[in-house]
Amino acid sequence: MRIYLLPCIAVLAAGCASLGHAPRTPAADVPRLDVRRFPQIDAAIIGAIDTRKLPGAVFHLEHEDAVYERAYGRLTYEPDAAPVTTATTFDAASLTKVLATAPSVLILAEQGRIGLDDKLVKYFPECATGGKETITIRQLLTHSSGLPAGLPAHPAWKGRAAAHKLACGQVVTHAPGTFFRYSDVNYVLLGQVVEKVTGTPLDDYAQSHIYAPLGMRDTGYLPLRRVDALTIAPTQVGGPDGKGAHGDLDPGQLLRGVVHDPTVRRMGGVAGSAGVFTTVGDVARYARMLLAGGVLDGVRILSPDSVRLLTTVQSPPGLAMRGLGMDIDSPYAKRPRGTVYPVGSYGHTGFTGCILWVDPQSKSFYVFLSNRVYPDDRSNILDVYTRMGTLAAQAAGAG
Repeated sequence: MRIYLLPCIAVLAAGCASLGHAPRTPAADVPRLDVRRFPQIDAAIIGAIDTRKLPGAVFHLEHEDAVYERAYGRLTYEPDAAPVTTATTFDAASLTKVLATAPSVLILAEQGRIGLDDKLVKYFPECATGGKETITIRQLLTHSSGLPAGLPAHPAWKGRAAAHKLACGQVVTHAPGTFFRYSDVNYVLLGQVVEKVTGTPLDDYAQSHIYAPLGMRDTGYLPLRRVDALTIAPTQVGGPDGKGAHGDLDPGQLLRGVVHDPTVRRMGGVAGSAGVFTTVGDVARYARMLLAGGVLDGVRILSPDSVRLLTTVQSPPGLAMRGLGMDIDSPYAKRPRGTVYPVGSYGHTGFTGCILWVDPQSKSFYVFLSNRVYPDDRSNILDVYTRMGTLAAQAAGAG
């Protein structure tokens, strides 16, 4: 059986949304998707919903022209909550790093406006303290800068200028290029480099150079400027004592269309580390562009060399294997990659419960978007990641 755009195979308790696509006419040699894996994928996600690990999600698996896409559950746990659909907008969290920041840096590198081996202090001389003098753009992209994982929340601060001052005030814990630590500080600084070089806010630059030309109509920062809040999956709710989302929410305050990441919230919703909201169809377009060498529907977004830099190992020898953005074989890669996709496949995750994983060998990828952080960001769905990654690879004949 060949699957191109498969309608929901069963009407299950979690609900089944319209796919929102017209069937495509298949080529004679379109690879098969193993439909026997679809009920297993459904069961893994529905099981997580039933055990209240997440209220809802969307899943998309693609192998060339063969697609399985489905929405599950509801926007919240309330019985009258609206169902998730394939058009639901999700907070992509750290997928921002590879949907916005890294490709923006690479586009500017193609133009000769940023050098990947330039030192950070070329752009920000004020950062030349605390062992940061030799940090390069490449080291920021591969999380080998030696900088701490995040910016401190206390004493209280607000605004992009304050974030920049804090980032420039951080002290490296290891010599740049010698140690892997996944760090939001790296990408906060990279987003600021993009803004410094272009004179354009990061959200506007990504919109004009990535999302608009690629046809990612539902993707961008600050979604309430363009999207009805009721179509956005909510994330955190402030607890009765005001705690939740790192303790900065008022009791009962709901984040819906406002970025979950507290550092980025303090920065006004736009940063290189998080802040992008998107839909499953848009992330799938981005993945197709990568598999096609940087071009989609006749529009080139990245050069083939930039795609190579983004998606193949560029980290220093002996460190966790990262591209200039994508994860390949760090401790964070093992869950979304599953047990079948090979090392050499690549992708990224987001704290809110999001995955993009791509295998260039089998020319397949899957996207998972959820709001597993609703209402208190305490649920753990790493086992679901592993299950989805494994089943996706098996369905696509990868490995």
